[in-house]
Amino acid sequence: MSAASPSSAVSPFAIAFADVEAAALRIRGKAVITPLLSAPDLDERTGGRILVKAEPLQQTGSFKFRGAYNRISQLTPDECRRGVVAYSSGNHAQGVAYAARSFGVKATIIMPKDSPRLKIDNTRGYGAEVILYDRFGESREAIGQRISDETGAVLVPPYDDPHIMAGQGTIGIEMVRQAADLGLTFDSVLCCCGGGGLMSGLATAVSFLSPSTALYAVEPENYDDTKRSLESGERLSNAPQPMSICDAIVTPTPGKLTFPINMAKLAGGLAVSDQEAAEAVAYAARVLKITVEPGGAVALAAVLSGKLDCKDRIIGVVCSGGNIDPAFHAAILAADGLPA
Repeated sequence: MSAASPSSAVSPFAIAFADVEAAALRIRGKAVITPLLSAPDLDERTGGRILVKAEPLQQTGSFKFRGAYNRISQLTPDECRRGVVAYSSGNHAQGVAYAARSFGVKATIIMPKDSPRLKIDNTRGYGAEVILYDRFGESREAIGQRISDETGAVLVPPYDDPHIMAGQGTIGIEMVRQAADLGLTFDSVLCCCGGGGLMSGLATAVSFLSPSTALYAVEPENYDDTKRSLESGERLSNAPQPMSICDAIVTPTPGKLTFPINMAKLAGGLAVSDQEAAEAVAYAARVLKITVEPGGAVALAAVLSGKLDCKDRIIGVVCSGGNIDPAFHAAILAADGLPA
């Protein structure tokens, strides 16, 4: 790794709070400090005080820009000349492409052929070269490594990278401080979880700044590898099955670097159905007035569906991204949930 190594000397994990603080300084003025939203209807419905972190308002429409910018900002001049390569279903792709363009760095992004067209088009629009692959018959990791070996491009993984994790963790710093400005301390914070980069970074920050806050990872049903792994104490994988509408957070297994942090710092995992995720997408548009994609809405879905008791409690919810195909979004709104 070319950039300065995170503070592993003072932490048994891949990152420590000092790394998240350093990332916050690097992205300051580049990333949006997204708001904490609230709504009387949401509080009345849950019986608690719910504060929603609106990352669809972030650069490129998701939290992924934070980690991508933190990583690419630390490339050496020689690495900048060689460019970067990344693989992603869409949000990390856009974050890397946009961050790379900010530094004049060539980006090659490997994306599934069935990624939402909006995400593919946006990634190309940010100036990246997009290579499409079959997620059911090809390995994106192998393709990325081959391109890196052949071109010298720096591989920027979507979650299992200390600089990515630290960058995503800046959300946690913002949430705790924004709540404090309101005179509040979170009882619990819920966040979506795929490979665990956002969850582990968030957990690192929130557990340091607010040790009494319970942290929960939220995943789609049948893709709840982190939930099951937390319960078993070891990394478990998902069995092959039909794709969830929560494409942004469908990963095969928790990350090697992310899972030890989540195992140590999380109170548990929750899972929601595709129907519940779609209903949360519709609710976010109707009540919170933000566009959220299904994978980015699972934490809100967990609150709305009663997966966690929120009564008389202060709950932080991360809505992580809003890059949803407009036609699919319209269909969800029309159905007020999963279209028939």
